[in-house]
Amino acid sequence: MSAVTVSAHDVERAVRQIPDPEIPVISIDDLGIVRDIVVEGDTVHVTITPTYSGCPAVQAITDHIGQTVRRCGMVPDVVTTLSPAWTTDWMSDRGRESLRRFGIAPPDGTGPVRPDGPVVVDLSVRRVTCPTCGSRDTEELSRFGSTACKALRRCRACREPFEEFKAI
Repeated sequence: MSAVTVSAHDVERAVRQIPDPEIPVISIDDLGIVRDIVVEGDTVHVTITPTYSGCPAVQAITDHIGQTVRRCGMVPDVVTTLSPAWTTDWMSDRGRESLRRFGIAPPDGTGPVRPDGPVVVDLSVRRVTCPTCGSRDTEELSRFGSTACKALRRCRACREPFEEFKAI
């Protein structure tokens, strides 16, 4: 099969639509890890910031971006940057809704406060809304779920277990 050259807009759209390999109901763009896409001639420069520095999906994401760009008839150049660090504040509203519909409680959009100075310790109980019934009467069962960026929770109202995408 020969590659077909497409417009810069089409290749950018194709890259932004790549599903996250660990949570395929959300795109890498809606997850907020696509930082920049620049098309220069036949080269597509893509900068990504993983959800955390040890994220095991980075190589799979990089490979998928490369395959997508090559399928568009262009040359990929994927760069991973860790600064500034990724935050759940970068997730799109559409991505949060996709997680919720899939049964994963999305972060509420208010990531942890990063003060300049002493670290504030918050001992309040986090309220996470159940993606199944909408109750806020939930409990954390395990700080880590199927991936390090998720926690395992259970709803006390409907008794359903679910994962929470932790706010970072």
